Amino acid sequence: MSSSSIRKRLILTMVLSQALLAAGLVFTGVFYTQRRLQASLDANLRARAISVAALVRYPETAKEPLIFESSLIPPRDIRSGDLYEIHADGYGLIARSQHWPQNLEISTASSGYQNFSLSGIPYRGLEMTHVPILDVEEGLKGVPSTLTVVYAMPVLEMKRQIWAAGLYIAGASLLLLVATVVLALWGIKRGLLPLQQLASQATEVSAQHWDFGLVSGTELVTELKPLSEAMQTMLQRLRRSFEQEREFLGNAAHELKTPVAILKSTIQSLLQRPRSTEEYQTGLTRSLDDVDRLERLLQSMLRLARAEQWAYGTLERNLQPVDVAATCEAAVETIRGLASHRGADIQISAEDGILCRADPEDLELVWVNLLENAVRHGATGSPVKLTVCRSHHLAQVTVEDRGPGIPPQELPHIFERFRRGEDSRLRDPNGSGLGLAIAKALVEAYGGTITPESTVGHGTRMLVEIPLCSG
Repeated sequence: MSSSSIRKRLILTMVLSQALLAAGLVFTGVFYTQRRLQASLDANLRARAISVAALVRYPETAKEPLIFESSLIPPRDIRSGDLYEIHADGYGLIARSQHWPQNLEISTASSGYQNFSLSGIPYRGLEMTHVPILDVEEGLKGVPSTLTVVYAMPVLEMKRQIWAAGLYIAGASLLLLVATVVLALWGIKRGLLPLQQLASQATEVSAQHWDFGLVSGTELVTELKPLSEAMQTMLQRLRRSFEQEREFLGNAAHELKTPVAILKSTIQSLLQRPRSTEEYQTGLTRSLDDVDRLERLLQSMLRLARAEQWAYGTLERNLQPVDVAATCEAAVETIRGLASHRGADIQISAEDGILCRADPEDLELVWVNLLENAVRHGATGSPVKLTVCRSHHLAQVTVEDRGPGIPPQELPHIFERFRRGEDSRLRDPNGSGLGLAIAKALVEAYGGTITPESTVGHGTRMLVEIPLCSG
């Protein structure tokens, strides 16, 4: 695909619009000039026809023909090539110009005007009927009283004036077009300068340099302000994700280092000197426990990675509707042993027929992680409530405990990977700190949300909302 340039598009659009405007101005100017000149010509044509008609006189007696005073015709009319012909109504031809062509007939339109060409010269003609004879003679009978006057004038001068006006307007429009293009080029270059500065500053962003402050020009451009703010927000999220990935690698290395070091120490101690069968069995059992811890940690990390792939849409799955209440009951049975050990009573209240399109193992893992946290961190012997209900188009699952609660400064970070409070580490040194992160990633993979609510000294409430099956 060929690359495109905003600047070229703006310039091309501006040039085309200005050229269209210039063409419109030329057309409008020429059209208006032609209309005005033709109106003036028609008025002059009518005045000359009337002036020629005024030269007709009555004779002394009725037997004599009408008299046309040709000597009174202005010389300019003759020199300009005007044509005229006068007929008396009911009497016949009275007079016509000396250079009136033979067989010339002017058939005017309803408006009385007609354009024609004679020997390559354009003319405009007018026919006036029932023109009264201005000369007044009383007592003459049988003499016509009205005339038909045909008058034509060459229009070369008018056409020259129209062409001159068109060229003048076109030249002025061309000069304005050039000036406008130059001004627009300067304006576009200056207007795109903040965008170039923005791009230049964006190229400086790296893993070691996350600063992206607004340049002075960008702050003044209203259209670039949303883009700048969006880029700042994006960089902040990228920086946070980058830091989380870096922290995850460090925490994962730390979590893996301890069991690996213990396993290596155990094996080294077994190899230092010959030992009895019982000592070997004890050492291998400890090593197997460390391997199991490593396996659980790696499985949790793999589960988290897959959940994030589903959430980001990079891993496709063919999911079937599943009963949410059934997965909650299965999770309760899974956690029943730990709850019995801590004297916790898990109380479940669930509506039937709540279906979501999901993997039942994923949902069961979410409820197990939430219930395990509630049982471990709740007060010994306190109840844990699990409620399943529907709200509009969502399935709502709530897990509540009566533990010490989570401090407000810790609440926004409980879903971070390998994030554990100090009291959690003391109670459960074998925990990985991935349970809530996995639960959040799985819930978001199905288009849901998980919201923590906690009050110090009164317990914690986890609200999970997942879209119901449609249709």
